[in-house]
Amino acid sequence: MPVLVSKSLRDYRSSLVRWTVGIGAFFALYLSFYPNISENKEIYGPQALAKFPGAMRDLMGGMEDFTSGIGYLSSVVYQLFGPMLFIVCAMILGNRAIAQPEESGTLELTVTLPIDRRRLVFERFVALALGLLAVATATFLLAWGLSVVSDMEVPVGRILAVHTGVFLLALFFGALSLTVGAATGRKGPAMAVVGVVAVGGYVVETLGKSVDAISWLRWVSPFHYYLDGRPLYQGFPVADYLVLAGATVVLLVTAVLAFDRRDVGV
Repeated sequence: MPVLVSKSLRDYRSSLVRWTVGIGAFFALYLSFYPNISENKEIYGPQALAKFPGAMRDLMGGMEDFTSGIGYLSSVVYQLFGPMLFIVCAMILGNRAIAQPEESGTLELTVTLPIDRRRLVFERFVALALGLLAVATATFLLAWGLSVVSDMEVPVGRILAVHTGVFLLALFFGALSLTVGAATGRKGPAMAVVGVVAVGGYVVETLGKSVDAISWLRWVSPFHYYLDGRPLYQGFPVADYLVLAGATVVLLVTAVLAFDRRDVGV
């Protein structure tokens, strides 16, 4: 493994452990509610959920049926809260790649070493991707195990499909954070851009299905390529996931070029 990748992973180690525990605790908490919810169809069934305002149902992915395992996982775990936790984790890792060490003054020492700038950005991104993959793998195993214990009757392939989408979505936002940090050298702008794109993208994708004025914006929302294929219901949406992966590659190339041409103070 390249030196920069291994060093970055060592630096991220404690943070990755905390995020794995935190996201795992979220999954465990919400999945533990399912047995009780599945037994109260008059409260959480489709007819009861239909009473909620349409805008709220849209934001929560339609709120189809909390009493089915696949409906509960889709609406409560994988629609909003789970992906957002992964996105925040990816944003922090992306900031730690370039922007944070530059603000603290340690990056100037790194770039004076005989290390190509393009290699520096690329290997920091690889470390980010591997760190996210580790968190995604651990939480996937936990989600699958808890779904079995809770008798959700959701095929493991469907959970793997949606969890892969969460990983690709988070990786996109991690690359976005890294790119803005590589171009500006500041954490603040990177966090602001990721926040606006994440929240705006989610609102556009969910409300755009019923609001014609913003429906065309769904195609530029990263959430469209995660949610529109309904991976928990239909399996891997390969074309959508390829779009997310391609957009991540474009961001990585942009980050490499931006950092290579910018004055870092040395």
